[in-house]
Amino acid sequence: MLYITLRQYEYILAVADTGSLTDAAGVLNVSQPSLSVAISRVEDHIGRKIFLRGKGSAISITPFGHRFVEQAQALLHSAAVIEHASDATRPYVLGCFEDIAPWYLPNTLKRLRNTYPTHEFNGIEARFADLASGMLRGEIDFAITYDVGFDDRFQRRHLKEITPVAFVAMGHPLASHKSLDLREVAKYPLILSAEGLSESHMRTLFDTLNITAKLAHKAASLELMRSMAAHGEGVGISYSFPTTPTSYDGQPLVTIPITTPKASAGLYIIWPAPDQPNPLLDQFTASIKSK
Repeated sequence: MLYITLRQYEYILAVADTGSLTDAAGVLNVSQPSLSVAISRVEDHIGRKIFLRGKGSAISITPFGHRFVEQAQALLHSAAVIEHASDATRPYVLGCFEDIAPWYLPNTLKRLRNTYPTHEFNGIEARFADLASGMLRGEIDFAITYDVGFDDRFQRRHLKEITPVAFVAMGHPLASHKSLDLREVAKYPLILSAEGLSESHMRTLFDTLNITAKLAHKAASLELMRSMAAHGEGVGISYSFPTTPTSYDGQPLVTIPITTPKASAGLYIIWPAPDQPNPLLDQFTASIKSK
C-alpha cells in the first residue's frame, strides 16, 4: 500500500513552487498548520528532509528535496494523463504569461475555437513557474510565453522577437528620446517586475552586457510599474507595452523602445515533451501564430 497520497504530493509541489507555507496554503485552500503537519508526516515517513523551515513562513528546498520534487512532478503528470485519458471531452487549456495575456490569450482562443469547432478550449494566465508546473502536472496543455524557466522537459516553437521598452515620466531626461540603449536606461534607478524569473532574466541581461544597474522598485504588475514610472519613481523596463499614453490613475507617461540588440526576447508557444505522440496537440501548436 502506498503511504504518500497524491494530495500530499500536491502539497509538496505547491510549497516548492511558492517558497512559502502561507502562500501554498492559500493556493491549496487549506490551513497552514494542516499543510505543515502533512509535509512533516511525509518527511518522517521517508526519513529525509524535503524542506528547511526559516523564520515565519519562509521555506527552502534541500538538495534531496529538489530530486523529490522533480519525481513528484513526473508522478502527478502521469496521474493526470491517466485521469484525463478516459475523458475525451476535457477542454484543452491554453496558458499565457500574465503580462502579455491581454494581447495574446483572447484572440488565440478565438482562432482556435474557429479553426477547431468540435473541440473546447479554455484559457489561463499565470507566471512562468506556474505555467511550467501546470503543464508538467497536465493542468495546462500549451502556453504562449517567453522562454524563461522552461527546461528540456518542454518543446517550443518560436513565434516572434519582442523588443523591450522603457516607461518614463513626462519630465524625465529620457522622455524626448525616440529610442534608447539599455546602457542609457541603466544610468537611472530602475523599476523591474517582481516576478522572480523576470527579474532574474533582466539581471542576467545586465551581467551579459556588463551593465551595473540600480534597482529602485519591484512592481507586482505591469500597471503598477507604469504608474510608478509615471510618478517619477524610476524607469520601468518591460517586454509588454500598452499603447495608452497614461497610467491607470491617469498620469501621462512616455514609452520608448530599447533597441539594444541583445535585449530582445523570443516569444514562444511551449508545451510539455510528450511521453507518446499527440497529433492533435501538434496541430493546435502549429496553428498558433504571432499577433
